[in-house]
Amino acid sequence: MVTQRQVAFWLSALVVTVLALYVLRDILLPFVAGLALAYLLDPIADRLERTGIGRLGATLLILVIFVLLFILALVLVVPLLFHQLEAFIARLPQYVARLQALAVERGGALFERFGGPESLAQMQSSVGDLLKQATAWAAGFLRGLWSGGQAIISVFALMVVTPVVAFYLLIDWDRMIAAVDGWVPLRHRETVRLLARDVNRAIAGFIRGQALVCLILGTIYAVGLTAIGLNFGALIGLTAGLLSFIPYVGSLTGLILSVGVAVVQFWPDWTWILATLGVFVLGQFIEGNILSPKLVGASVGLHPVWLMFALFAFGSLFGFVGLLLAVPLAAAVGVLARFGLQQYLGSNLYHGGAPAPGPAPVFPSSPDA
Repeated sequence: MVTQRQVAFWLSALVVTVLALYVLRDILLPFVAGLALAYLLDPIADRLERTGIGRLGATLLILVIFVLLFILALVLVVPLLFHQLEAFIARLPQYVARLQALAVERGGALFERFGGPESLAQMQSSVGDLLKQATAWAAGFLRGLWSGGQAIISVFALMVVTPVVAFYLLIDWDRMIAAVDGWVPLRHRETVRLLARDVNRAIAGFIRGQALVCLILGTIYAVGLTAIGLNFGALIGLTAGLLSFIPYVGSLTGLILSVGVAVVQFWPDWTWILATLGVFVLGQFIEGNILSPKLVGASVGLHPVWLMFALFAFGSLFGFVGLLLAVPLAAAVGVLARFGLQQYLGSNLYHGGAPAPGPAPVFPSSPDA
C-alpha cells in the first residue's frame, strides 16, 4: 500500500507539473531561460567563491560579463545574420531554379534514358513541390515556436527579466539545492541523490559541453565559408553550428546548403566547391576527434533519436520553452528509465521467483545504450 501511494503521489505530481507547464507556457520563457542560465553559470560562481570572492560578488561579476558579451553579439552578429537571411530567402527560388537547370543540363539525358521522356518533367515538378512543402512546414514550425512565447512576453521583456531571474537564482542556488535535498524522504535519500548526480552529469555533460562544441563549430564553419567567398557563408556556418546541438542534423544541413550555394555560385569551377566541402570535412574531423571527446565525453546517455524526438515533441507542445526543457527532461527520463530497467532485471518479477544468477547488469550511460 505504501508503494502504491508513493507511485500515485508522484504520478499525480507529474501530471500537475505537465498541466502547469502547458497552461503557463506563454509566460514561462524568461523564468526557464533564467533557470537555465543560472544552472550553466553556477560552476563558474563556485570557482570564484573558492578564490575568496563572495557569492554576491561572483554572481554580479559573472552576469555583468555575460550581459556585455550578449549585447556585443547582438550589436555585431545579429544585424549581419539578419541581412544575410533576408537576402538568402529572396534568392532561394533562383538558387533552386539554377540547380534544377544544372541537373537537367548534366543529367537530363540520363533521366530520359532510364525513366522515359516524362521523367524529367516529373523530377522538376517533384522538386518544386518538395520545396514548397518544406518551406510551408518550416514556416509553420517557426510560427508555432514563436507563438509559444509571443503572447505576453516580448523580446525586450525576455532580455530584461531573464538576467534578473538568473541573478537571484544564482545567488541562492546552493541553498535551494540543500533545501530540496532536505525534502527527500530519509529512506530513499541515497538512491535519489545517486539518480540526481547521474541526471546532473548527463545534463551538464551534454548542455555545457555541446554548447561549447556548437559555438566552436559554428565559428569554424562561418570563418571557413566566408574565407572562401561563399555567399551567405556566415549565416550557413553559424546555423550549422547551432543545429549541431541535434546530432548529425547541423552538419548535414550546413553541408547541403553550402554545397548547393557553392554549385550555383562557382560552377563550373570545382576548386571552390571542393573547398566548401573541405570546410565541413575539417569541422567534422575536429568535432569527432577533439571537441566531442574532450568537451562532451561518451557518458551523457542521450541517444540522438531520443534527443531529436524530445526536441520536436516538447517544441511542439510548449514552444520555445519546450526547447529549453527538452534536453534536461530527456536526460532525466533516460537516467530514470535505465534505473527502472536495472531494478526490474534484478527483481523477482523478471526472474519469476528463481534466484538471480548475479547482480543486475549496470547499463553504461553511453549514446548507444
